[in-house]
Amino acid sequence: MTDLTTFIAGLPKAELHVHHVGSASPRIVAELAARHPDSKVPTDPEALAEYFVFRDFAHFIEIYLSVVDLIRDAEDVRLLTYEIARDMARQNIRYAELTVTPYSSTRRGIPDTAFVEAIEDARKAAESDFGTVLRWCFDIPGEAGLEAAEETTRIACELNPEGLVGFGLGGPEIGVPRPQFKPYFDRAIAAGLRSVPHAGETTGPQTIWDALIELRAERIGHGTSAAQDPKLLAHLAEHRIPLEVCPTSNIATRAVATLAEHPLKQMVDAGVLVTINSDDPPMFGTDLNTEYQVAAQLLDLDAAGVAALAKNAVEASFLDAEGKARLSAEIDAYTVVAGR
Repeated sequence: MTDLTTFIAGLPKAELHVHHVGSASPRIVAELAARHPDSKVPTDPEALAEYFVFRDFAHFIEIYLSVVDLIRDAEDVRLLTYEIARDMARQNIRYAELTVTPYSSTRRGIPDTAFVEAIEDARKAAESDFGTVLRWCFDIPGEAGLEAAEETTRIACELNPEGLVGFGLGGPEIGVPRPQFKPYFDRAIAAGLRSVPHAGETTGPQTIWDALIELRAERIGHGTSAAQDPKLLAHLAEHRIPLEVCPTSNIATRAVATLAEHPLKQMVDAGVLVTINSDDPPMFGTDLNTEYQVAAQLLDLDAAGVAALAKNAVEASFLDAEGKARLSAEIDAYTVVAGR
């Protein structure tokens, strides 16, 4: 039997909660910082590791936005996107739904059409070169308010790139109530996009209820505080509404104090469909393989249990039925061979 770390490394996987800019590796961030020397972001990868130590969630947002500021033209966008896919392929991530924030780039002067063309060109090249399938969830940066909501909705509905499947809401939750974004989610849903807002990461269960009721969420980003509300856990379990859980991220941003206190097991014990994700992996010193190891530890899983967790992500994804069946079968086949 393959040891668990090796098993996880070779396991075909899907990832549903991972941010576009937040996936920039130290190598890429350093390269971008060198191209834009007016930035305060370090150009040395070792200094970057220290730069990516966060005091709290607000400090994380501050650092995250400083990296966003390195993405200044369509060439930057394409380079970033293509290299993210390369890193994913090395982890045997077969399918990923990246959270992309067009507003962060368009407000810095990158034309919306150029932005969309850059991510789409990178997506097609990456699938051809690496075999990793990328899809997009365009999200509203909540801290930027309704202007950002309008711009994100317009880009999503008018340009509607081929890879776009979801519509989300990220950024700080405190002081950014979910209900105000209802008209924008209504428009996106009417255009055929799926609702995937962040909720309950740094606020209580009511934020998750608001996302479910007002934004018609089909999946919840993080949902950490759901464990505080047994009725909410029961609702999520009954309706098979998945949670996109990101354990290391929750510790890094101080959303959860310690790994031992992480509510992942409570969620699973309540019957909730949970998926494991890396969120902003290089910033948190992690990757999806590491997150599966963390989850295996928290849930006391063997290889078969880890494989079942991987299949949760396939079920919760917006892949079509054929794509889900194909990736699930690949996970099963790998598990059988690795278990011999």
